[in-house]
Amino acid sequence: MKTHARVVVIGGGVVGCSVLYHLTKLGWSDVMLIERSDLTSGSTWHAAGGFHTLNGDTNMAALQGYTIRLYRELEELTGLSCGLHHVGGITLADNRERFDQLRAERAKHRYMGLDTEILGPAEIDRLTGGLVNLEGIVGALYDPLDGHLDPSGTTHAYARAARMGGAEIVLHNRVLATTQRADGGWDVVTEQGTVTCEHLVNAAGLWAREVGAMAGVYLPLLPMAHQYLVTDDVPEIMSFLAEGREFPHVMDPGGESYLRQEGRGLCIGFYEQPCEPWSVDGTPWEFGHELLNEDFDKIEDSVAFAYRRFPVLERSGVKRVIHGPFTFAPDGNPLIGPVPGLRNYWSACAVMAGFSQGGGMGLALAQWMILGEVERDPRGFDVARFGTWTSPGYTVPKVIENYRMRFSVSYPNEERPAARPFRTTPMHEVLDRMGAVWGQQYGLEVPNWFAAGGEARLEIPTFKRSNAWEATRREVRAVREGVGINELQNFGKYRVRGPGARAWLDRIMAGRIPAPGRLSLTPMLAQSGRIIGDFTVSCIAEGDFQLTASYGAQGWHMRWFEDHAAPGVTVENLSDSRSGFQIAGPKARELLARVTRADVSAGALRFMDVRPMTVGMANAIVQRVSYTGDLGSEIYVDHMSVRHLWDVLNAAGADLGLRPFGMRAMMSLRLDKWFGSWGREFSPDYTPAETGLDRFIAWTKEADWIGRAAALAQRETGAPRRLVPFVVEAEDADVVAWEPIWLRGAVVGFCTSGGFSHWTGQSVAQGFLPAAEIVDGLEVEIEILGDRRPARVHLAPLWDDGGRMRG
Repeated sequence: MKTHARVVVIGGGVVGCSVLYHLTKLGWSDVMLIERSDLTSGSTWHAAGGFHTLNGDTNMAALQGYTIRLYRELEELTGLSCGLHHVGGITLADNRERFDQLRAERAKHRYMGLDTEILGPAEIDRLTGGLVNLEGIVGALYDPLDGHLDPSGTTHAYARAARMGGAEIVLHNRVLATTQRADGGWDVVTEQGTVTCEHLVNAAGLWAREVGAMAGVYLPLLPMAHQYLVTDDVPEIMSFLAEGREFPHVMDPGGESYLRQEGRGLCIGFYEQPCEPWSVDGTPWEFGHELLNEDFDKIEDSVAFAYRRFPVLERSGVKRVIHGPFTFAPDGNPLIGPVPGLRNYWSACAVMAGFSQGGGMGLALAQWMILGEVERDPRGFDVARFGTWTSPGYTVPKVIENYRMRFSVSYPNEERPAARPFRTTPMHEVLDRMGAVWGQQYGLEVPNWFAAGGEARLEIPTFKRSNAWEATRREVRAVREGVGINELQNFGKYRVRGPGARAWLDRIMAGRIPAPGRLSLTPMLAQSGRIIGDFTVSCIAEGDFQLTASYGAQGWHMRWFEDHAAPGVTVENLSDSRSGFQIAGPKARELLARVTRADVSAGALRFMDVRPMTVGMANAIVQRVSYTGDLGSEIYVDHMSVRHLWDVLNAAGADLGLRPFGMRAMMSLRLDKWFGSWGREFSPDYTPAETGLDRFIAWTKEADWIGRAAALAQRETGAPRRLVPFVVEAEDADVVAWEPIWLRGAVVGFCTSGGFSHWTGQSVAQGFLPAAEIVDGLEVEIEILGDRRPARVHLAPLWDDGGRMRG
């Protein structure tokens, strides 16, 4: 075993071997994998081996498609068989809501290049040879890429491909300790000696928590005991084989099961409700090639349902039972990428669908490490999405909830209840008494809307307009006609100070850095020119700046700031220690004037001004800006003064009709001015020229800002697609995101977000079209839940505020 390597990967499952292979594929050969036992000695060896592309996150779905297509390449490269069976997959819908979800997924697939299709009961019956009881079945989604493989053969194919690229694999060598070196590298202490490396990758699977703890890292994941059954030979399956074909995968979300062919029989697995967390307090080092004891009691109801849906199972004997642990993150997605707060420490964990996602996750991590960024938006699987606020007390109930709901319908307005409320602001009790219906962001409880009178304090999950409709309309009107108030806790907030602060910001941000007393809007770019942040930069005084951005991007943004740290500059995350309120509407200035002795007239506190002032008894930072597109201000105070600030504003605004408004109203109000939203219109998938953020770039500033070359290049050539707004002739369902846009019978773009403008009474959307096609009034169709709805490009803002926002 060598004693130095550029990268050490800990863990020899399918994910670790994929990471190792992709590092060599991208050109790094001085890489090593260390495994405590044999390859596959964790969850990999007992996996059912199924693979599919279906995923609600379009980037995850694309990476799953990459994974599946990679297997043929691995076989050709290595000469090893992955045991591929591309049999196609059928996902059943036993109710209208589930069918709506499948139609929405099919719509996304149109512009992703995935050749899926919606099936009716007759087509399901034909493809499955009559082995599915179609009672209650509305339809299904068919994906020809779905199938299954040999887990061991596939893992060894990754390993051989990595060795062919120069990688070293060391087996039967447990890691005992990991220690960070002063130069940012790592000493990996093993049973066979110490290896020094520049980068360390934790791909330890079931032991990822233990390996993470060696470096002081808590990774929010938990093994769950998962069980599947393999039957004896089934005559009907033998008939399929005699005809030269194979039985397709059948996912039955209603029965929480998946079914596929296994040899001449069948394999069926369950995501049962009475599920079982395994080894909650840590995975024993001696565990490996063992299985857990059979537990038919916990799957009794699932088996009974399966017998009804697939009657052939009741006539088939059980040949063997596979019951073993797999790791899950709280939201079911992988934990991939550089761990915030540690140099050169990488996570490649919680990839529970290893044979659907392992290839894509290996590619993403290798690109991140070698190229500095991922070709696709990684936020859905970025380890930073859980920050530092999670704990085992949060992870356990959240993973259990996710396991139980793995096959549940996923609604765009759904709020899942496990491990909540957890993180709350000083205003939680006050707003709760006012009827707040809560959502959550980055673990923080945030009001979505406020119930009044006898309204139920629950938003019913749906793909269509929900029961929050009337409350959202009320809140929008309260803002536009009087004055509304909304807590600012759910903004990410950072203080940048020091003699080098301005120069540092000029390099980090693409836009203009404001003069003292002013604020500016600016994108933050990666070297590729893609958007990694959408910021408001406020200059409180020279050398003292406040940055605000998405609350949910704190881990991502702080990691970027730390990676680009400079002497003479300090960056402090104030997201949870600085809060306050925004007030918005035609009476917002009058309200602010009532609570401060400072001059807040239009001439003294102009649009995009920022001023320290006393509000009530609290020292505050007041910014004349509002995401509502209306006259308004943001008032920031220390979190200890938040309740006082509320009392002062609430009392002063009583006769002005002051009303609280939630995130549902906020997202409707911003559409009136076509304001974009982080994670929707602005994300690492897009560039400033595509989204219109290029209007905030300071092209002539002297600083060599990050992403400049790429942004300038696209400025010269022009973006081939651009973000445009639409008015939609919708019925009872509005655009959410990812709906395809049709023009002249072909899909030419997709939506980034949409909703209903309650102030103007119109269903609206934003999305990308080819730049050459864009003209005001262009008529297109937007596919909403499988129904193509007429829409037209509407370039002007929906609402003319008469200069109120800037006045």
